[in-house]
Amino acid sequence: MLRAMDSAVAGLRAHQNKLDVIGNNIANVNTFGFKAQTFSFKEAMYQTSTNSTKGSTTAGGVNAAQYGYGTMMGSISTDMSSSTPTYVGGLNATISGEGFFITYPSADKDIQVSDMKKTDFNYTRVGQFNIDANGYLVDSNGNFVYGFRPDDVSSPTRFEGNLKPIKAPDDVTGSNFNGTALQLKDVKINDLGEITGTVVSTDANKRGKTVSLGKVAVATFQNPQGLSKKGSYYYGASESDNSGTASATIPGGSTSKLMTGYLEASNVDLAKEFSDMITTQRGFQANSKIITVSDEILSDLINMKR
Repeated sequence: MLRAMDSAVAGLRAHQNKLDVIGNNIANVNTFGFKAQTFSFKEAMYQTSTNSTKGSTTAGGVNAAQYGYGTMMGSISTDMSSSTPTYVGGLNATISGEGFFITYPSADKDIQVSDMKKTDFNYTRVGQFNIDANGYLVDSNGNFVYGFRPDDVSSPTRFEGNLKPIKAPDDVTGSNFNGTALQLKDVKINDLGEITGTVVSTDANKRGKTVSLGKVAVATFQNPQGLSKKGSYYYGASESDNSGTASATIPGGSTSKLMTGYLEASNVDLAKEFSDMITTQRGFQANSKIITVSDEILSDLINMKR
């Protein structure tokens, strides 16, 4: 009888955990970039009462007899599929396909692409950008957006090298980024990830010139489901996780392009979540009933002694 109660308690705990996942999905139905999670069950331990025997010419084979101890969490997986883009305008962008924008809380990093997973970057699907007072491209949480800058004066449209924070240059050649950033207006991002702006200056030689801040990087992983959620629509990666090989390139070509002015909506399917919620609630109720019945039988046993 206690086995039935143990199984029911395990079932209650597992169904409560699944309700927690469903509740989080529903709570984030309108969160930009949110990826829904799916909870699965697996069987708990077993106690073997009779072992399975092969049998012989003198006795037939016997199947094993085992008592189960309920269920437990199997996995919590994340659905990384893209969702519907929502137009919001402004200096915003969403990735049309796989990939993540790269952000970091400080602007002092100069990282080789091969060392991405050695750095605690924040990866996000939400390209909600703006230019801060110092000319840096930042996200809605104030984290610096990383990418590639124009590498030299002779080829201002060539983007390569290390990952660096995107910043307005200090001159109209678009090659110097160490001084005070130029004041810009009409800052835009195109589908290839390039950030450009028009110079605002009292100097007639600078005023009205269009400069490039660089191109945002799009990071891709061999196994995106191996990333860990960090909250605030961020994901994290490390050398010891299951996300696999990481790379970062500019949008276009083999890498997904951007949809400018759009943000990716949550991929939560409310109809599925409500259906799962009902079946999970029924499972919870059924396990509660097992506890009630077990308690009644134990009470009857005590009353028999009296």
